[in-house]
Order: sequence, then structure tokens, then C-alpha cells
Amino acid sequence: MTQELIDLRTCIQEGRYADALVIVDELEGMSKQAILRNIQAYLRILLIHLIKNQLEQRLTGSCAAYIRNSLIEIKKLNLKDNKKSSYINFNEWDTYIEDEIEVAVRDASVELLNGMYNEFQLTEMVDRNQIIHTALKFLALTYSYSAKDLPATVAENLTQLPGGEDWKAGRR
Repeated sequence: MTQELIDLRTCIQEGRYADALVIVDELEGMSKQAILRNIQAYLRILLIHLIKNQLEQRLTGSCAAYIRNSLIEIKKLNLKDNKKSSYINFNEWDTYIEDEIEVAVRDASVELLNGMYNEFQLTEMVDRNQIIHTALKFLALTYSYSAKDLPATVAENLTQLPGGEDWKAGRR
């Protein structure tokens, strides 16, 4: 990016505005890609903890925190500067989830039941359709609720996951 900024300055100083606009477009694209990579990283964390919840059939406080915080960060990152549109529209999440779910399944093997199952075993055990459905349900909340209301709404929705009522009641 540093070289692009140097080139942009040179183009402007030399009056080559068409070339400068091409560089601005490149910088814009680079910025969007960086944001999308961050969103995907939080999406993967969300998926890992939904997988963990599915297979362990319980919800821990740390798992709930990871899910909630991933959704909060996705909401922040996904909202464009104009505060009216998103980098990823709701109907585009399927593609992103498909891109991340296999890595999430494999990464979840480290987290799940203290590494009791390896990634090959876990690949056979996960109900991907259920994970995708649950992830989409949670991601929909990021479009419907403000940043202020999102944590409480996510918490209420977490109670619907396996072990969610026990988590809410403080039972382990």
C-alpha cells in the first residue's frame, strides 16, 4: 500500500489525474479485501463455536462470549462508512459460510472436548446444514438490531442452542 500512495502522490503532482484515479480504485479494492478478510475471520470463529456447541450439546460461558463477540465484530466491520449499506448483503452469506465451514470444522477439532476427536473424525460428525442454518439465523440479527441492542438479543437467541437454558440458569 505504501508504494501505491507514493505513486498516487506522484500522479497528482504531475497532473496525471486519470492514473491517480486508477490508483485510488486499487486502494479502495485493497481496503475492501482487508475488511472482508476480517469479517471472514470472525465468521470462522462463529462457526467453530457453533460446531462445538452442536457436538458437545452444551453452551459454556466462553463459547457464548465467542459467538456474541464474533457477531458484534461482524456487525461493526460489515457496515460501510455511509452507515446504510453492508459489504456483505444478507443473501450473500451462503458463499462466505461455504468458504469457511470446512476450515472451521477442522479447527474445531482442537477446541472440541479437549481434542478428543481429530479433524478427520470431526468432519464425519458435524451436521453442516444445521450449522449453516444456525449461523444464518445469528447473522440475520446483525442486520435487524442496533449495536447497542445486539448483545442482549444474541444472548436471548443463545438460550435456544443445545444447553442454552442451562447456560442461562447458570447450570453447568
